[in-house]
Amino acid sequence: MTLKIRIAEGAAPYEQVRAQISEQARSGALPVGYKLPTVRGLAESLGLAANTVAKAYRALESDGVIETRGRNGTFVAAAGDAASREAASAAQAYAERARRLGLTESAALDAVRDALRAAFEDAS
Repeated sequence: MTLKIRIAEGAAPYEQVRAQISEQARSGALPVGYKLPTVRGLAESLGLAANTVAKAYRALESDGVIETRGRNGTFVAAAGDAASREAASAAQAYAERARRLGLTESAALDAVRDALRAAFEDAS
């Protein structure tokens, strides 16, 4: 696992850790079942505070990308299914809310495209 933190980039270090681990897990560079370094170990190797890495791990676990198995460690989860389910659930909730607000399908799709464009531009 290779992570690079760029302080001058503007994104918070924990977000950079989260995004890079997530991308590596989704691309298969980190295979399902891969044991991640401990919070303290990764923090030391990146020159970050342990709380920063812990925050990234909590976000990744919440997203279903990793799973903590108590004293056995933290591992890459079968995230594809969890991520797909989470995205489908969020999309369904959005569609229902847009309908209740009286948006047309076209207006709802435009709002999603704008939000996705902004989110993915911020990530790059």
